[in-house]
Amino acid sequence: MDDGKYVVFDFDGTLADTIDLSIRLYNKVAPEYNCKTVDPADRYLLASRNPKELMHEAGITGIKLTKLVLHVRKELGRHIHETEPAPGIIPALEEIRGAGFRLGVLTSNSRENVDRFCNNNFKPGTFDFIYSGRNIFGKDRVIRRMLDRENIAVDRVVYVGDETRDIEACKKARVPVIAVCWGLSRREPLASLHPDRIADKPEELPGYVQLILGENKSDEKQRIII
Repeated sequence: MDDGKYVVFDFDGTLADTIDLSIRLYNKVAPEYNCKTVDPADRYLLASRNPKELMHEAGITGIKLTKLVLHVRKELGRHIHETEPAPGIIPALEEIRGAGFRLGVLTSNSRENVDRFCNNNFKPGTFDFIYSGRNIFGKDRVIRRMLDRENIAVDRVVYVGDETRDIEACKKARVPVIAVCWGLSRREPLASLHPDRIADKPEELPGYVQLILGENKSDEKQRIII
């Protein structure tokens, strides 16, 4: 196992401010699949609902889901230049790297979209790797596959995400998790699942990373996954 220490960031909502755009693009393509659109004002309510229940109410079958996800990702790629990093995330990442960690990305978005966004918004070499996993109902399995591929031990990693399902997945994978309140979910539902820390602002992240991973630091350069 690699003896470095890692921080894994979710992409949509945590690193990139893509939530409202994704809802708009979904509403654009949903009628093509005879699926119900959603009210952007309900974004926080949507985050608290069971994904399978939401799919049933919207008329999204398993087959439709695959087509919808691919369609929305394609549309998002065309509009990725309209998105910006979450306010305050860039200096937070720089501070974390400056403390000796490295950065990476774990996302359910496409690798192409994330690459384009990072190239548009971050310094070259900011992130050491990007891992794209597409299992909407089994994020814990995606996390485990990512850890295995990158040769990371669970006691040397922390995940940063904005959804309740991120917390649930990390608990199943036995990975510490920092929940953030600037993405899809509000503080209350995140807190109800008892993540290791809750960050209201990106500037809180470096301190929380040090609290979780800072003991017994290696003299070698450490790594962070986003």
